Amino acid sequence: MTILNNFRRLTNFVKPLRGTESLFVITARSLANGTYDYDLAVIGGGSGGLACAKEAVNLGAKVAVLDYVTPSPQGTKWGLGGTCVNVGCIPKKLMHQAALLGESIHEAVAYGWEVPSLNDVKINWSALTESVQNHIKSVNWVTRVDLREKKIEYINGLGEFKDPHTIIATLKNGSKKELTAKNILIAVGGRPHYPDIPGAREYCISSDDIFSLSHPPGKTLVVGAGYIGLECAGFLNSLGYSATVLVRSVPLRGFDQQMASMVTNEMEEKGVKFHHKCVPLSVEKLESGQLKARWLNTETKEQSEDVFDTVLLATGRYALTEQLNLAAAGVNSLSESGKIVAEGEQTNVGHVFAVGDVLEARPELTPVAIHAGRLLARRLFAGAQQHMDYDNVATTVFTPLEYGCVGLGEEQAVSRHGADNLEIYHAFYKPTEFFIPQRNIRNCYLKAVALREAPQRILGLHFVGPVAGEVIQGFAAAIKCGITMEQLMNTVGIHPTVAEEFTRLNITKRSGKDPNPASCCS
Repeated sequence: MTILNNFRRLTNFVKPLRGTESLFVITARSLANGTYDYDLAVIGGGSGGLACAKEAVNLGAKVAVLDYVTPSPQGTKWGLGGTCVNVGCIPKKLMHQAALLGESIHEAVAYGWEVPSLNDVKINWSALTESVQNHIKSVNWVTRVDLREKKIEYINGLGEFKDPHTIIATLKNGSKKELTAKNILIAVGGRPHYPDIPGAREYCISSDDIFSLSHPPGKTLVVGAGYIGLECAGFLNSLGYSATVLVRSVPLRGFDQQMASMVTNEMEEKGVKFHHKCVPLSVEKLESGQLKARWLNTETKEQSEDVFDTVLLATGRYALTEQLNLAAAGVNSLSESGKIVAEGEQTNVGHVFAVGDVLEARPELTPVAIHAGRLLARRLFAGAQQHMDYDNVATTVFTPLEYGCVGLGEEQAVSRHGADNLEIYHAFYKPTEFFIPQRNIRNCYLKAVALREAPQRILGLHFVGPVAGEVIQGFAAAIKCGITMEQLMNTVGIHPTVAEEFTRLNITKRSGKDPNPASCCS
């Protein structure tokens, strides 16, 4: 059933929800032991916190969820659902899809479609952002109704600890509410980091702002080359807005660097400009309304500047732990970055837990937070023993040519096992869909990182190409099951697909043979 149909089905909830003041009322309901208002209080209404809350209620717990979004420096704010729904995965994927559709219109001509005038093909930014925001608002609404149906107390307030079992919620009108809980989950996530340079907060935007920007971004400087920066630069360029990226160290730090180079090579060939080993110095607003950005090359010490319509900062994220008054709860297991160190999601205070992006050294991925939250609820309220397995988590970077991976990158594998103990299988390939429009295939590449000793257990799989996320998801399950190269090579592929290229891998880097394909059907 679509979200729109959900709206129709749930219209009977509209009138009760209009009295939003009722959502802020915390009723002093007692547990069987008469000690706390709730079995579980969740601070943070993102994917991980909501997943834990809903699972806990299904298991009979009494639950409250506190959520409040502090506006970005540019004033952007959003509804319930956290980063993924509002300013992360969902709007990013929709913008990426818009970019792909634009490219497909041009490719359609080669397939025989009669397009009146390719010169007139352009994006309507306002229509795009309106459509994206309408979808997000529908998800916000359904999420609130879902909490109401499950009888989860939703408090639109900023939560902080008063003592180990008491939370103070500061509501939008400045009033405060107190509640107590036997168990407390910290799931506040993070927000974009702003570099300490003149003009950063005054004139720059971040991923918090780009998906609802009220005007076309125009010529854009993206500061940072992590996955957020590259994804934004990628879809902006494909939508017709010039994009330049400042790279401080390396693109996609933490990912396999050979694959990262394939991603950025493709972006450069599509028109994205990269300035390597560069850090921003200042952003100044000109009388024209444009922004003059200055940056430094850390190797040559040369300074450069250019004028842009938009400067988008993608220089990392920080955990929202400072606002929680953790000291009042006795939580002191913080890393230097302000993130929480919590083995098994449990902090140094036994009844205080954490999931999601707020955790130190854990993948900052929505499905990770969701699964960890559900497993935690089952341990707390159903006596389960299973813990979250943070190894071999698949992910995809939604750049113009997508990059999907699971397991170890080549550099990580060499560091852990030594180059002599590894075998790297690799290949370039030709997606069938690319032939007729004569699309560039130079960066369509995949590899398997395996142990050299038979049966050659696979440690990591990497794929750059179309629909990489769809390709890598199934192989993630195979990695979890301990798949070997022998098993992969004996798997019959589905033809013609790009996913089958994994089953055709047979050339190793060690052999020195040409990894380019000779034929698509033999």
